[in-house]
Amino acid sequence: MRTLAISDIHGCYGEFNQLLRKIHFDPAEDTLVLLGDYVDRGANSREVVEKVKALKEDYGVITLRGNHDQMMYDVLIKDTEELNARWIRNGARQTIESYCGHDYFGEEMEKEKYIEAKKYIKSQYMHHLDFINSLDFYYESATHIFVHAGINPLYEDWRKQPHDDFIWIRDPFYSNPTGLDKKVVFGHTPVIYLHESEHIWFSPAGDKIGIDGGCVFGKQLNCLEISEDDEYTMHFIRKGETSLFDAV
Repeated sequence: MRTLAISDIHGCYGEFNQLLRKIHFDPAEDTLVLLGDYVDRGANSREVVEKVKALKEDYGVITLRGNHDQMMYDVLIKDTEELNARWIRNGARQTIESYCGHDYFGEEMEKEKYIEAKKYIKSQYMHHLDFINSLDFYYESATHIFVHAGINPLYEDWRKQPHDDFIWIRDPFYSNPTGLDKKVVFGHTPVIYLHESEHIWFSPAGDKIGIDGGCVFGKQLNCLEISEDDEYTMHFIRKGETSLFDAV
């Protein structure tokens, strides 16, 4: 049995499918853990959400929540001015166009079209929003903790930390020891900021493993393979290495 961890797909649908093919993902034998951020910035967020939802429903794949998934849900459900501004700054346009058509906005994101798009997504894809709202914040195995952003070391029991820490935390997590006897596998922070490489980052202290290869920024989509003996193998697909229609 292998555990396979992938994070920060960000609408990179073709690369995600190709990576699953490359690692020969077998749902009968493998535990696949997806660490969130399925939407925003990339061109095919709708297709990624549909795929991830199907993997969860058909094979019991473990699907965690990322901050971008939360942003999308909060905007479409709560719809405040602050939430809208934050989402627009962080890739809302690409997500909306994946749902409404890739030429939906044209040159500019007009306010009326943005409002209409949100209404359309909420009316036609509420099942996607319900799925996003059902995503877990972490997954724990016998030897590893899987989470989108990280663990706050200030909390005696990391499971009781605020939900925002699971999906937003950065420096307080990766710059400090966790004090845990399990390694934390995380995404959220592109690893190029941790060791000037897009390949998977293993912390010097041995307590953290960062896997966000920055695919949507032109780098790569990583997969961490963990064997039954807790040995690691790294796999990746570079951005643009595959076709949108190269599906599993």
